[in-house]
Amino acid sequence: MNKIKEIIIGTNNEGKYKEICALLPKGIQKYSPKEFGILSPAEVGKTFKQNSFIKASYFSRKTSLICLSDDSGLEIDLLKGEPGIYSSRWSGKKNNFNLAIKKVFKKMKDIDKDWKYHNKARFVCCMTIFWPGGRRYSSTGIVKGKISTLKKGKNGFGYDPIFIPDGYNKTFGEMKPKFKMSIDHRSKALMKIMKFFV
Repeated sequence: MNKIKEIIIGTNNEGKYKEICALLPKGIQKYSPKEFGILSPAEVGKTFKQNSFIKASYFSRKTSLICLSDDSGLEIDLLKGEPGIYSSRWSGKKNNFNLAIKKVFKKMKDIDKDWKYHNKARFVCCMTIFWPGGRRYSSTGIVKGKISTLKKGKNGFGYDPIFIPDGYNKTFGEMKPKFKMSIDHRSKALMKIMKFFV
């Protein structure tokens, strides 16, 4: 099987694009949908896997390139798994994650005023590689942790400032990006896909 030499990363989210590029081997030519002027497709799937497949197949067909796409989000036990696949949608049209984080805190408080004792959560990432011929491969990475009662740290993006992974006392937002990327859900999903690149 030929190793992948060039790929389009199927996301218009700059933070996600940078993270995935940093995790992939350096010698691979990486493209962003922005370079082709392609907007993201509607994410109409019911699961992370379905949405990652929708994006990977869409960008691959549009460019005739192999595409690697991910769909990821935060699942909070107290909120019965919300925001889940709607994680980025909670940030509104302008991708304002301060809004999304306020929404998380408000919803948790509405259910339980003292929610800091019921703050279990996990980050889930499903990655799909789609080849122009229709071949596909998906993998999932999960990091368990809890929701911080305060927003902490300026690193990362999305919900990183309120997520503390199990075994640590810092949020993803407080961790050095390189370290955070070595333990997060995205790197766990990508580890299973790396065989196609090296």
